[in-house]
Amino acid sequence: MKFSIKKDILLNSLNKVSKALSSKNLIPVLSGIKFNLTNNGLFLSASDNDISIESFIDKKDLEEIIEIGSTVIQGKYILEIIRKLEGRIVSFELLDNIKVLISCGKSEFNLNCMDANEFPNLNLEEQKEPIILRKTEFKNLINKTSFAVSTQETRPILTGINFVIKEDKLECISTDSYRLAKKSVTLPTKITEEVNVIIPGKNLIELTKILEEEDDDIQMHIFNNKVLFKFDNTLFQTRVLTGTFPDVNRLIPDSFEVEIKVNASEFYNVIDRAALLTSEKDKNIVKFECENNEVIVSSNSPEIGKVEEEIDVEKNNDNNIKIAFSSKYMMDALRTIESKDVILCFNTDIKPIIIKDAKDKTLLQLILPIKTY
Repeated sequence: MKFSIKKDILLNSLNKVSKALSSKNLIPVLSGIKFNLTNNGLFLSASDNDISIESFIDKKDLEEIIEIGSTVIQGKYILEIIRKLEGRIVSFELLDNIKVLISCGKSEFNLNCMDANEFPNLNLEEQKEPIILRKTEFKNLINKTSFAVSTQETRPILTGINFVIKEDKLECISTDSYRLAKKSVTLPTKITEEVNVIIPGKNLIELTKILEEEDDDIQMHIFNNKVLFKFDNTLFQTRVLTGTFPDVNRLIPDSFEVEIKVNASEFYNVIDRAALLTSEKDKNIVKFECENNEVIVSSNSPEIGKVEEEIDVEKNNDNNIKIAFSSKYMMDALRTIESKDVILCFNTDIKPIIIKDAKDKTLLQLILPIKTY
């Protein structure tokens, strides 16, 4: 293997595939990035058995291909070396299949490498009819639901985001059993078979980090035990979680005793200030008390002190509500609201609070109250 390439082009691909590297892996070869140089171009691959990423650099984007071949180079070293090189063109040469010579300007590195035959076959297969959506839509789906996934491995199924596709509607749902996030989009084409898969939330967050800014398409190729995402010159494959996602729709009420409309950023700031005097061990509790068209948000900590803030709201009837909730959960939900106003829906002080974007009917957040009254 012998070739040369612009540093920036190589670094862009290395940054993508490095998301699949794991320092905890027991298989030494998986700590490396596979370089596979063909007459068509350079394939870079990495995997930690949970996610696998392959990035392709077309031959037209390489400076020179002298000899094709493949090897595996230690991931953390190659990434740091390329990042810190000062020249514009980087040259690679594989020596005796055990070392790789990397040179750029006046710098030269001689790195030990591993046999490419030991690298697992990633089996990045594609479906004939993938599900296609815009990158911006996909990122929006993940950003507005991933914060509500569970971080506790005691219920692994809740660490994932549930993708449900019926005809032309894709719905993403996440819950950690204390809160819930639901967002849907309309697909450009209808699908014939219903899809219901649960993808680890942390893997989807890593995927959104490597999506380029251009708003073109991303393809979803869904299988029984994995999902492959295809975009630009990159393939990103993740395992899926086995099990049944809880039926969360039964938690969402059809009607409400009281609905309150309030300026989203103003309400966020009020909660943020009230949260200053809360503690995590007390679940960051703030109290919300609505009287006519005024809401009082307060928090009280015997060791710290007390805060009370008033905010004007619009209410749909004369009913009032006293309720308490986690300030952290409320602020996480409010961050997903893009409209000027947010609608808060209540029944009793022990029933779930529903948070809606005043203009986006495809987004719904739910948080459970905390009994203090």
